[in-house]
Amino acid sequence: MAKKNKNELERGAGLLLPISSLPSPYGIGTFGDEGYRFVDMLVKARQKYWQVLPLGPTSYGDSPYQSFSAFAGNPYYIDLDYLVKEGLLMQDEIYAHDWGDNPAYVDYEKIFYARFDVLRKAYQRSNHKRTKKYTKFCEENSFWLEDYSFYMALKVHYDNQEWLKWDEDIRFRKPEAMERYSKKLKKEIEFWKFTQFKFYEQWFKLKEYANKNGVKIIGDIPLYVALDSADVWAHGRLFELDERKNPINIAGVPPDKFSETGQRWGNPLYDWDAMEKEDFNWWYERMHSSAELYDIIRIDHFIGIVRYFAIPAECETAEKGVYRKGPGKKLTDVIDRAVGDAQIIAEDLGVVVPEVINLMKKTGYPGMKILSFAFNSGPSNEYLPHNYENVNQIVYGGTHDNETLIGFFKDQTEEEIKYAFEYMNVDNIWDLADAIIRTAYASPSTAAIFQVQDILKLDNSARMNTPAVLGGNWMWRMVRDSIREEHLKKLETLACIYGRCEIKEEPKETEELK
Repeated sequence: MAKKNKNELERGAGLLLPISSLPSPYGIGTFGDEGYRFVDMLVKARQKYWQVLPLGPTSYGDSPYQSFSAFAGNPYYIDLDYLVKEGLLMQDEIYAHDWGDNPAYVDYEKIFYARFDVLRKAYQRSNHKRTKKYTKFCEENSFWLEDYSFYMALKVHYDNQEWLKWDEDIRFRKPEAMERYSKKLKKEIEFWKFTQFKFYEQWFKLKEYANKNGVKIIGDIPLYVALDSADVWAHGRLFELDERKNPINIAGVPPDKFSETGQRWGNPLYDWDAMEKEDFNWWYERMHSSAELYDIIRIDHFIGIVRYFAIPAECETAEKGVYRKGPGKKLTDVIDRAVGDAQIIAEDLGVVVPEVINLMKKTGYPGMKILSFAFNSGPSNEYLPHNYENVNQIVYGGTHDNETLIGFFKDQTEEEIKYAFEYMNVDNIWDLADAIIRTAYASPSTAAIFQVQDILKLDNSARMNTPAVLGGNWMWRMVRDSIREEHLKKLETLACIYGRCEIKEEPKETEELK
């Protein structure tokens, strides 16, 4: 009898909604009551998966894929009303700030200036340092917590400049500078530890609620880390940096149909030889931490583990670069060891070479299919469900990087739309969105996941991200009560028709919602 693949997903369906997109009176989604209500909606719609975007602290550009840390959580997601219930904040202190006036979009500038002022008040009143829970948190996260908190304190000290612009002694982490600044910035370092303690505390409660009600959390992690991050500052030996700590080569992808000059992401590349000499320990710690945060971990740009594109740092576009061989199975073996019972999804979109296919077969990682890519080249298109060879995979209408379904099909060729109509037996774009959801649910793929924007049939004004475009991204939010009973009933019906639901149970209430 064949050994069961640990990464074989349970047949089911789910929704993609970033935490930032949850409704909230304070400008951005949080781990508050609306998160629990969203879980209740998933349960009502017989959904088994909630996919979120990376939860890390965002930097310039607001992208969750360019974070100050591969381990830390975004303090923006700490729910302020829960801090009021703890006696750490007064309601009028929160209302004293301007959180933005549009419930459908995040105003990151206003959030940046308001959030930390409020969180500092909560920190000053908290007695967390006297608790065993906090001591345990610091011990369990010692690999990254001190470096991250020190790094953020230094960023504040240096007026939020990137670490490459700091004074040389602390940029190079010279012992005397480390000791001097750690004493000088002691209270600031403690503040950043506090934000992580509260982030993890609130997230684990929400995740536990989801799990108790049969919903698994799919988390997303970028393959690379940001140059302006605690990881690169503290572990520079593991990256391709020169003697001045500047990147030698950076990550991206070459020109393709989506971008004439390619995508220059700017992330420093890993020094895989240096990583291997340390038994990939940094990656072990990263994946072990991710497995605590999520039930299933989607590794973005997975193909870079096998073959990655190296762009000389001085190049302003991605037109000049070379492909190199990645660590492959050496790294996935470490990943498998680190994540324990958590599962892995490989984002295998892009130019997939045979080595990627072979590695995915060896690991058993499920890949992805995108239905909005399916109708532009006739019946042989690999994204069409009748061509799916692998059952253990996730089918999406589109991801956070794609247009919404309504936005996408409004701008396609007459031939492509005609084929989509014929394939799904509809005659207008509005019905096409529903038909794509039904087609995905009917497919053999173990998981079918759709953006909430596509369930609500929103146009590209609700698009989450346009790759290679700076500004205007990561802003969309779900307006409260926009998901109605009719949406939930439709999803429930499809889930049950196509074998993606279990016996229905009422959600278990938590203390916060009683």
